[in-house]
Amino acid sequence: MTEADQRIEHRWDQVHTWGPYGLLLVSTVLSVLAGELMEGPAEWYAAGALVVSAVALQLWHGPRRGRRTPSRGGTVYYVLRWVISFALTWLNPFFAFYASTGYFDTDELMSGTRRQRLGLFATVVVVAGAQAGGLPFHSPVQWVLFGVMIVANNALLMAVGHLNQQEEQRSRERAGTIAELERTNTALQQALDENAALHAQLLVQAREAGVADERRRLAAEIHDTIAQGLTGIIAQLQVVGSAPDLPTARTHLDRASALARHSLGEARRSVQNLAPVALENDGLPEALKKTVAEWGERTGVRAEFTVTGTAEQLHEEISATLLRIAQEALSNASRHAHATRLGLTLTFLGDEVILDIRDDGRGFDPLAVPARSTAAGFGLDGMRARAERVAGSLTVETEPGHGTALSARVPLVRHDRSRGR
Repeated sequence: MTEADQRIEHRWDQVHTWGPYGLLLVSTVLSVLAGELMEGPAEWYAAGALVVSAVALQLWHGPRRGRRTPSRGGTVYYVLRWVISFALTWLNPFFAFYASTGYFDTDELMSGTRRQRLGLFATVVVVAGAQAGGLPFHSPVQWVLFGVMIVANNALLMAVGHLNQQEEQRSRERAGTIAELERTNTALQQALDENAALHAQLLVQAREAGVADERRRLAAEIHDTIAQGLTGIIAQLQVVGSAPDLPTARTHLDRASALARHSLGEARRSVQNLAPVALENDGLPEALKKTVAEWGERTGVRAEFTVTGTAEQLHEEISATLLRIAQEALSNASRHAHATRLGLTLTFLGDEVILDIRDDGRGFDPLAVPARSTAAGFGLDGMRARAERVAGSLTVETEPGHGTALSARVPLVRHDRSRGR
């Protein structure tokens, strides 16, 4: 029970304890003031004795401490109080104020709906008799008034009773709602506890997945930097071995040296998880243009780079992903395609960026591509994984003898300028 409910219950205790005394006092004072209604000393003595009996009965009943439960003693008290109030009202109608106490506690003193209605009707008879001019009646008009007062008082009691029932129903509904809310809060707290435990578990799993993803990223970065750089260096050194003169050999040695320095820088950047060296000072279009030009010069393949749409500064992760895919595609073309022409197109299209790489090489059968092994590099699987890592996709169109067309589509995520400051 809340503190407010306790205060209300305490006030009802005071009403039920002191209300009969107060109404008896009011009735006595009014009866004294209207003493002409008493016919002689005998009636005064009788009224005094009845008042004393009413006080003694109230003292015997005791104060109310909390809502009472109907009992045999409560019924006896109610009947005796009614008898006293009836006798007093017979002597003087102003004692009907004391008789009205029967309206207040019928449900607490008498058990059963039938007894409660009978007790209320008995109280209505006394009060209506006083309202009709006092008992006994001396004219037919009083009897008519008595009947009207009984109907009026019963109608009033029915209206009040109906309102009380509605209030009790609302109270029960509120109590049920509060209980349901308590159960819901308990279930919600349990769900929150379970979610907290699940969140902790997900954090552990995410950490483990992040470690595994970082390992794959580093493996791909090393493959795209050191492995490709070493491949280029080996190719240049092989040319040196068969060079017809010293200037030609020196030219290829310079290229091998430049590739070695470039690969060293890429390896350091990859370990530090930074953008590729080519993107350090240039945007993606410029970096792709230089990469294609250097690749064409190194391989002797006619290579062209084209930008379509309005170029925008992309997020560093998007730029790095597309550059790595282009580098891997160029590396595969130089090793396997034996192409004479290659075209790379970067397209800015609304909310996505498309990288297309086409060559006129010998192509291959996509269904016949063996599964990636440890020594086979990353190839198509690596490029596809890179695209999917940034919510993109990779498609390949090729067939033996008809070249290869590769297309990577990724979301257009613009550079976060706030991070650059």
